[in-house]
Amino acid sequence: MSRKAANESNVRVDVENQKWAIVGIIGAFLERYNKDNAKELREKFSEKYDALINQHKHDDLTKLSQFYRLISEFRLALESILEPGPIYENLCDRMVEMFDITLAGIQRQIDNKIRHPSDGPILPGSDNKTSIKFFCTVCEQFLDIPEVLKEQLLISDERIELPEHHDKELEIRIVSTEEDTLEMKSNKSVSKIKSARELMGYSSTEIEEIQQNKDKLAKIFPEILSQADNDIGEYLNVLSVGIDVGSSTSHLVFSGLTLRRERSFFNMSNRFYLINRKIIYEGNIIDTPLIDRFTIDIDTVVEFFEEEYKKADINPEMVDTGAVIVTGETAKKQNAEEIVRRLSSETGKFVSAAAGPNFESLLGAMGSGIVDLSLKNENTIMNVDVGGGTSNLAIVSKGSVLSTSCINIGGRLLGIDKKFKIWRIDEPTEFLMKELNMDYHIDDIIPEEDVRTIAHEYAKALVEVMRGPAKSKIAKELMMTSNLDFSIPIDEFSLSGGVAEMFYGDETEYNDIGKYLAEEIKFLMEKYNLTLLEPENKIRATVIGAGAFSLSVSGSTCYFDKTILFPLENLPVININIRKENYSPKKLKEEVIRAFKRFDMQEGKDLVALYFKDPIHRNNFYLSDFAKAIEKVLPNSIANNKMVILIFDQDMGGSVGIALRRETSLQNNLICMDELELEEGDWIDIGAPLYSGQAFPVTVKSLVFNKNKNH
Repeated sequence: MSRKAANESNVRVDVENQKWAIVGIIGAFLERYNKDNAKELREKFSEKYDALINQHKHDDLTKLSQFYRLISEFRLALESILEPGPIYENLCDRMVEMFDITLAGIQRQIDNKIRHPSDGPILPGSDNKTSIKFFCTVCEQFLDIPEVLKEQLLISDERIELPEHHDKELEIRIVSTEEDTLEMKSNKSVSKIKSARELMGYSSTEIEEIQQNKDKLAKIFPEILSQADNDIGEYLNVLSVGIDVGSSTSHLVFSGLTLRRERSFFNMSNRFYLINRKIIYEGNIIDTPLIDRFTIDIDTVVEFFEEEYKKADINPEMVDTGAVIVTGETAKKQNAEEIVRRLSSETGKFVSAAAGPNFESLLGAMGSGIVDLSLKNENTIMNVDVGGGTSNLAIVSKGSVLSTSCINIGGRLLGIDKKFKIWRIDEPTEFLMKELNMDYHIDDIIPEEDVRTIAHEYAKALVEVMRGPAKSKIAKELMMTSNLDFSIPIDEFSLSGGVAEMFYGDETEYNDIGKYLAEEIKFLMEKYNLTLLEPENKIRATVIGAGAFSLSVSGSTCYFDKTILFPLENLPVININIRKENYSPKKLKEEVIRAFKRFDMQEGKDLVALYFKDPIHRNNFYLSDFAKAIEKVLPNSIANNKMVILIFDQDMGGSVGIALRRETSLQNNLICMDELELEEGDWIDIGAPLYSGQAFPVTVKSLVFNKNKNH
């Protein structure tokens, strides 16, 4: 047998387990799209798959050839239950990704058998032909021992407690490191593993087209390609798009995101963490097209974004994730929801939301960079995102958004051209003109003095709610939400949004009162000595970035109602600001009410995931008290039999679930999960439970804002 053939025959791959996983994935996929006959189709696929594979069992003598057969027969088996089309191709794409990961691991196995002897003479005692490693008897895998711990194990006379893997203490095994390196070095025939698409029967033209898209992505992520190639599965490159249809303007941003999975013996997490983000393309900015004051011109908007894709040289198929956000006055238009559906369905895989006023405030604070800045400086900052139709306020303290609010103040509420001819008057300006005894209509010429008066009144109302609750008639009338919570003193103020560009010195004009509004806000902030800082992002604050995703697996102590049908999709994560030191049933109720309000959602109506970071002590008394408090703060959800989803970052999901079942009337439609790292603003999908219902796969689709970090 040749050395090449020997290498291939020694490949380690669990073919049976791979086949079981493939059938399981097909089953989960069918349950999502064919709920009525999913089980029947799954069995049909499995039977066809087995029949195709068994035809060649006498020829496939090695593990590698058997795995090749799994891949090559997949599409034919799939065609027995699915017609070729978008759903079929989407499933094939997902399977290619899974196959390629395993194939890359096989390639590394073969490559690692070809090593060169070290240069120079070998000193006595340094030719180590054996070593020690940890061995897990559950998964039958060898794991590297950290050098410090290895030294202790070798020289210590006392028993050292060993770490656990799969809840069982690891064993120490002696392994051989001796290789016939000279023979390997002389062997020039190195096996090259085939690609999954090649094995699945894709034509050279199809593979070339797919490769062209990959080459475009390679230009986006050049700095980590070599690193990723050497460490397959540990790095993930994501192309995201953010689309914002606002009161004044519409635009998009493409971003390249690099995620890394921190894998080591002491960190077994499967979560990918964002380590780098760079803007690939900042699109043109256009005035948001309207058919009339109540209706968005959807066709024109869609055409604009299609052209932006072409200018960026990006195909929709290349985009992994993103967000479509309709904000400000535009979110009030009668077809706002339609444009979100249209854009998200036609241009990729998105977290889609017509942002309500409080949610837009949250996005503005995060997108401007103020959330990160407040964490870095350990202080409290108020961010005010002044756009075309609304001003969105958020108080951020040490990296957490504590309070949000919104007022109808923006540069596009009165549209005027260079000759002061009015071309747009929105309802807030109609109200304000009446209060100021002004009577102007579309096509009228308005004196600059009156324009400045209107801008001054808007600025005065805005600064009023920046300094405290709305008290004047005008400020109260313009408020869209409740006032901010001023229980924590504000250290600094920042402005983002389109008007902020002019506030900080940009002289671009947009045929509205934005320039005058910026001047008046600046005058009043200086008058009241409000400490000002300039955020990193202004006009693009709510759109910069837009959607990273990662796959996490929850902890193994979860609780769920067995009648719940999975997957659960597009669940907004709402953070409940409760800690051990401030927990009480009263405080829990206040924070739950505040959290729903932040997202413009209603308890008992909207399905959300409530996220807790270490909220209580774990003894039975506190668990019982916490369970009863949860029942009281979610009365409408329980009465309406709405699903209750509780997620904890600590190991306590199972305990809380059992306490709720034992102590309260919440007997079904309940999920309690733990050991997940989430952020407010994340959207998650929860897949069918793994490991006999002990853990859940969770896809995290974060709204990624201004992050450019190297860890």
